[in-house]
Amino acid sequence: MSTDAQLVIKKPKYDGRTKKRKWEERRSDKGTGLYPEKKTSTEPYVRIKKRKYAMLLGYSGVDYYGMQRNPSTRTIEEDLFQALLKSELITQEAFDQIQTIQYQRAARTDKGVSAARQVVSIKLPEEVDISKVNELLPDQINVFAIKRVTKGFNSKSQCDARTYTYMLPTVTFAKSDDTTVTQESFRLSDNALKEINQVLSNFLGTKNFHNFTSKKKHNDPSAKRYIFSFKCEPPFIRKGVEFVILKVKGQSFMLHQIRKMVGLVIAVIKGYIPFDMMVKAWTPEKINIPRAPGLGLVLDFVHYDNYNYRYGTDGIHDVLEWNEVEDSVNDFKEKFIYPTIIDTEIKDQVMLSWLSERLSTHNFDGSGNDGKCSDDEHSSEEESDKGTTEGSKELSVTDLIHTHTDTPKT
Repeated sequence: MSTDAQLVIKKPKYDGRTKKRKWEERRSDKGTGLYPEKKTSTEPYVRIKKRKYAMLLGYSGVDYYGMQRNPSTRTIEEDLFQALLKSELITQEAFDQIQTIQYQRAARTDKGVSAARQVVSIKLPEEVDISKVNELLPDQINVFAIKRVTKGFNSKSQCDARTYTYMLPTVTFAKSDDTTVTQESFRLSDNALKEINQVLSNFLGTKNFHNFTSKKKHNDPSAKRYIFSFKCEPPFIRKGVEFVILKVKGQSFMLHQIRKMVGLVIAVIKGYIPFDMMVKAWTPEKINIPRAPGLGLVLDFVHYDNYNYRYGTDGIHDVLEWNEVEDSVNDFKEKFIYPTIIDTEIKDQVMLSWLSERLSTHNFDGSGNDGKCSDDEHSSEEESDKGTTEGSKELSVTDLIHTHTDTPKT
């Protein structure tokens, strides 16, 4: 053995259990307080067989702080979970930890946002009576239907596209230098409608929307989004005021993206900015785009094309198209969603206030700030001839939608 060799002494392997025992011995209660006795239920355990479901629901987001559950705030999910618990479709444990029943929403809607066809995936007992759930829900939330889906179904990740609608008064598109028009007197011309649709068509395809959300850089791959369609439906009159519906279908949307898309379109049509500014919005250059008011924006449809193609005809699962409850959905929209948008806009002039107080003085420079803005979401659609007066017979918003556009297909 070489004299230069050094003796290597191996340290004993660390044993956390020994240290834990010594720590417990130093406690006055000798560690007994660390392990309280588990509470045991006196009732016999009954295992309930559960299945995976897709649940279709609609809601008016007014007076709610969004869809997503949030402690100490009134949300759509909180009321939904309460109803499921009281109807004994979920346990207290599932109510406290909703992930245990694989719950997932297709799209998150923010404060004031409404949805005509929101879809959530959830595990529930085999026998589900949605009428009992609806009895326990407030009027502005309604479960339309549930359908059996595959075990691995996820309403968010398997969603192929989402369709939103945005209702607004047509006076919004009056030129900025026209100070004589009023909300009641303005009527959108055919040429103006064509101009709006021409501007909207520039959003189609894959674009980089880093300027249409917050804290997103141009080189972030997630800033690229694909838009299938974006169009303005023919105008309609309700309570003496003319409205239009903007309908957009995209694979997915980022925070505030749709409201900023609408805000940019309005700014271009009114003449506050040149069309070149819209083109720059998709370049690396930073542009501060204003957010249009939330009132008017609605999650209208959630699409599952690939799921329907793969599983919809297997004889076990249904296609997620919901045609059988279309009348119920339309009735709900006419009663709880559309009146809120129309009445609020006519009474409070939300859009006109935003135009005069925000858009007219907005700084589109990248260092600017579009300030705070209310978060709502609603929608609707309908047509009216130019000669229609307030006293004329009015079709429902839904009837007028179907007059000019097909129901979105999944």
